[in-house]
Amino acid sequence: MSKHYQVVAGVVFCAGRVLCLRKGATDYGYTSHHWEFPGGKIEPGETPRQALRRELLEELHLEVEVGDHLLTVTHEYPDFGITLQAYKCVAANPAVQLTEHEAVRWLPPAQLCALDWCDADAPIAKCVKENVNPGPCEPGQVDITDQL
Repeated sequence: MSKHYQVVAGVVFCAGRVLCLRKGATDYGYTSHHWEFPGGKIEPGETPRQALRRELLEELHLEVEVGDHLLTVTHEYPDFGITLQAYKCVAANPAVQLTEHEAVRWLPPAQLCALDWCDADAPIAKCVKENVNPGPCEPGQVDITDQL
């Protein structure tokens, strides 16, 4: 039985665009140099929203407002499994500092599926592309359900 991780990801909006990150080389070829939404593992005692805020601060030095749950994806990779909870987020500005990723893009939702996503992130990209009206998102607007 492979390990299974509880993970959280942010679909981060800023000015109608969505934050996309490309992983560098990893221990697994099937995730190396693929795109993902920012986030990480939920630590014991954390809520998913707390974990997401912490991960975005640690990995990107990015402050966000975490909004509603978007969807949950369960995926079994060859060496491990994850349950990935995705949340809608809003960033005040697009400035990020990459500490673990090799590239960043802010894309309109309609262009998300053009990227080579990690398998667990691909359904999230598809959901956002198909359901989001790419209007502007402003800080302070945590409930962005009108865009989904």
